[in-house]
Amino acid sequence: MHLLLDAVVALTGDHSLESVLRRITETAAQLVGARYVALGVLGSATDRRLEAFVTYGLDHEERAAIGDLPRGRGLLGLIIDRPEPVRLHDIADDPRSFGFPAHHPPMHSFLGVPIRIRDKVYGNLYLTEKLDGCDFTEQDEAVVVALAAAAGVAIDNARLHEDGARRERWLEATAEITARVVRPDGHETALQTVADRARELAGAAVASVVLAAADDRLELDVISGIEDRFKPTGRLTTKSSLTRFVIETGQSLVVEDLRDDPRVDPDLLDREGWPSLGPAIVVPLRAAEGVVGALFLAWAPGGMADLQAVDIRLPQAFAEQAALALEVARARKVHERLAVFEDRDRIARDLHDLVIQRLFAIGLGLEGSIRMVREPEVAQRITRAVDDVDATIKEIRHSIFALGAPSTSPDVRQTCQDLVDRAAASLKFRPTLEFSGPVQSVIDDAVSGQVAAVLGEALSNVVRHAQASSVRVTLAVDDDRVELVVVDDGCGFDAVDISSGLGNLRERAEALGGRCTVQSVPGRGTAVRWSVPR
Repeated sequence: MHLLLDAVVALTGDHSLESVLRRITETAAQLVGARYVALGVLGSATDRRLEAFVTYGLDHEERAAIGDLPRGRGLLGLIIDRPEPVRLHDIADDPRSFGFPAHHPPMHSFLGVPIRIRDKVYGNLYLTEKLDGCDFTEQDEAVVVALAAAAGVAIDNARLHEDGARRERWLEATAEITARVVRPDGHETALQTVADRARELAGAAVASVVLAAADDRLELDVISGIEDRFKPTGRLTTKSSLTRFVIETGQSLVVEDLRDDPRVDPDLLDREGWPSLGPAIVVPLRAAEGVVGALFLAWAPGGMADLQAVDIRLPQAFAEQAALALEVARARKVHERLAVFEDRDRIARDLHDLVIQRLFAIGLGLEGSIRMVREPEVAQRITRAVDDVDATIKEIRHSIFALGAPSTSPDVRQTCQDLVDRAAASLKFRPTLEFSGPVQSVIDDAVSGQVAAVLGEALSNVVRHAQASSVRVTLAVDDDRVELVVVDDGCGFDAVDISSGLGNLRERAEALGGRCTVQSVPGRGTAVRWSVPR
């Protein structure tokens, strides 16, 4: 009895669930003199398999030789189906026994007792091989039943403690996101931090953030867990997917196996580098104006136990706070831009009201003094000074105009559209223009300017030389490249004889670390393919 009381005290003082489970098996073996003890933790209510199996008496090599966890059949399944104590003289003599797998040590006497937590069966204690060679007694059963009752309380306390610690880690991650977005470069790195921290906290294999973009598009923005093998792909073209459902409905999803769910985006799962995944959680990124994206968490096949260990409310709250933090960051950037514009307006007013007026007065004074000068050379110098003052006033006015006009990044789609419209007026037909991937969000100002120059040159050559009846223009962004392709069905030319204009296209590509190829056959048209790294 003293041993049992000491064991109960030791169990209730331990807050590590893994440690508590191990202590229970050790204590059970010591209390009744069993050679082998196992504690099987039940999985979901619909699944009879054990999600964890803690053993005592088997070394690492013996565990490895036995192989996979028991599947809850035979005598183990009996106690799962009928949670009440079972004592046997010899396991092999019982007709319900399924036998033992290869390399399993011999076991004869048996005692099985369920462990309950708040009237629900958490798992079972299995004891075999009484050290004295006898059977387990009623007293042994009573001791183990009492231990199981205390174990249920200890397990519940440990789970509550770990749940609290887990919640604290999620809150710390939320604070980390909030702190990151207030940095100057925080908006660019915050989404990656969201994916990384969510994956780590949930113990998932993969995490990603998908954002809602314009024109009913979805964009895979960041990914965590397989970034060394798989890069964010930008636009997702599918019209039916888990993330689209979550973004459109604002509801979270729990999927037992991605491989069997018809809503899973095949365009994503078939991509090279994407691993085989099983259970998953998808939660919305909910901001003030609505759902702006989704956080996707997935585990390897067979990882349902890991998913069930995650309280979905934690990633939900984390995702919502992350979305709000991102919205605050965006609002801060808008506020900063407005502050810059206001400062520009103030500078422009000061230049106009003070500087220009003073320069104008200086110029008038100099002009008035010209007629008072007798030396022609001095008069010429004063005249040049007046001209310089006038030129300075014009430059200041130009600067005022520039300050008042907010600079915006060029819309590469609209730029391409304008160039195609301009070419259509000369060609007497309209070239086909297609976009693929997150063109506007990925292509920066430097590449955008080069794309415009290259497309303008390519279309100019078509207008002047090709005699084409159709032209197809494609601007595409994939995992690592930006590619512009212009194909016509015109007269073509000998590809060796490339004009200086087309040669310039190659120079523009090479300056950005890319390449440009021109394929043309007389009478069969021309294809210009220009690509640079993202």
